[in-house]
Order: sequence, then structure tokens, then C-alpha cells
Amino acid sequence: MKSIYLIQVANSTNKDLVELLLMIKDKKIYKDEIIYTLGDITGELRLKVENNYNKVLNIGDVVNVSIKDNSIVKIDLSKSSYNLNDFMNCVKRDVKFILDELEEMTTQQFKCEEVMSLDKYFFCDKKFINDFSQGIGGLEHHTYIGGLAEHTLNVTYWAKKLAYRYNCRYKEIAILAAKLHDIGKIYEYSSIGRFKPTMRGEMEGHIVIGITMIEEAFKNNPGFYSEDFKNRIKGCIVQHHGKPEYGSPKGPNTEEAFIVHYADYLDATMNKVSKVKDKTIHDTWSDYEKKIETKLFI
Repeated sequence: MKSIYLIQVANSTNKDLVELLLMIKDKKIYKDEIIYTLGDITGELRLKVENNYNKVLNIGDVVNVSIKDNSIVKIDLSKSSYNLNDFMNCVKRDVKFILDELEEMTTQQFKCEEVMSLDKYFFCDKKFINDFSQGIGGLEHHTYIGGLAEHTLNVTYWAKKLAYRYNCRYKEIAILAAKLHDIGKIYEYSSIGRFKPTMRGEMEGHIVIGITMIEEAFKNNPGFYSEDFKNRIKGCIVQHHGKPEYGSPKGPNTEEAFIVHYADYLDATMNKVSKVKDKTIHDTWSDYEKKIETKLFI
């Protein structure tokens, strides 16, 4: 944890020089100037410099900033170590433990060769795991680093419960599809500086990206996967938002697709509810929340 946060400087009446670490959150280049947005977990400020500014600063860089009288007087790339939690919203639980729990849960369930092969294609790949660990769950829910892993764990947990409770014929497919349902989000969103869609995310969205990734996995092992398996897995990914108006090209039409959809909907909704609860005093009503289309009594 760093010693000084931006909000402390902004609220202080002290006019002395203050040094603190900030992250480059955004960078906009214009004809005559560059506008940087710098900040930490408590707030942001803007810095305008001429286009011939001699320091190369990139989004995601952590810099040492000297501030006097609420104005930046000096900025240098930091060589100090830092905690990402000071600059970006991060999942409260260690992501490693989340991934360990996810692996333990699914390893116990997966016996089918096709299921195990597709699972290992992604979750034994170091680059995928690194990207997955850093991913956010979205801009509407689980909007923090590690949110994708946390959301995936919860959806997989509920998919497993539902698959057994309702005696799903293809339990392993339901559980694997839950684990893979949002893998496209590692390319849909950027978590560098600010959480925002990538160009690919804007153009394709995570469902299309996820299907592309799964097709690549199938092509990597030609002839191994049955057509029925491929269709069922892809169907779950395509249909997991439930309705076209919610982003799915087609609504659920298999038992396992319904399971993945409702598991996803449950966790996404309860994450939104939790955020309302965190900012609402106990035994009072919250403000109307557009994301859940109601107000809540907490």
C-alpha cells in the first residue's frame, strides 16, 4: 500500500511539494498537445503537455509525480515497486486461490476425453492463464482485475449444482461450457490503465471471440472431437446470454445451454446486488439502480 493517495493531496490545504505514485490511465494525442490522465484508486487528474514533450509515457506506466498547490510540477517514470491494488480495482481474493479452486472443482468432474482435452488446451496454456487472471468480468459486473476468474468460478459452481440437481444428461459439457463461456473477454477488454473495450471487442464481442478461440482448439486436434460435442459446446457459448436482446445470437435450446445461461445470469446479477449493498446503509433503501432495474432494501 502506498503512503499517499491522490484524494489526500486534493483535499489537503498544505501547499508544500508532495510526491506520490500515479498511473497513466489515458493518453490522447492532438496536433499541438498531449493530454494525459493520471490517477490511483482514489481519483484522477489531467496533465497537458506540448507535443514535443521529451518523456515517453504510456498507458499503464506508473510514474513518480511531484505536486505543489494542486499542480503537477515534475513527473518521472517510477523505478519503485508498487501494488496494482493502489491503482486499479482488483478482486479481493488472491486470483491464484480462485484458479486453484476452479481447477480442483472441474478436475473432479471431468472424465470424458473430449472434455479433458478441450479444458487442458486452454487452462494448461501459460499465456492464456496469465491473460485470464488479469481479465475483468465486464463493464456491468465484476469490473475489476481478477473479476473474470471470480465470475467463471462462480458460474462453474452453479452450473455444477444445477446439472446435478436437474440430472442433466451432459453434465460435463454443462460444467466445461460454464468454465469456457467468457474466455473471449480476455480479448474483448483492456485492463491497462482503464477498463475499456478493445477494438476487437467493439467489433466482435466476447461471444464471437470465444467461438473463434474454441474453433481454433478444435482445429488443433483434428478428428478428435465429435460433431455432437462441438455443437453442444459452441451452442452453450453462443446462447449463454439467453436472448438476442441481451447479446446472444440465439436463445438456449439444449439442457446444458439453459444451465450455463441461468448460472451466468445468477452470478452477474448478485455481483451487481453486492455493489449496491456495499454503498447502502443497512436498513435503508438504495437509490434506483439501472443495472438491476430496481431499488433495494438492504
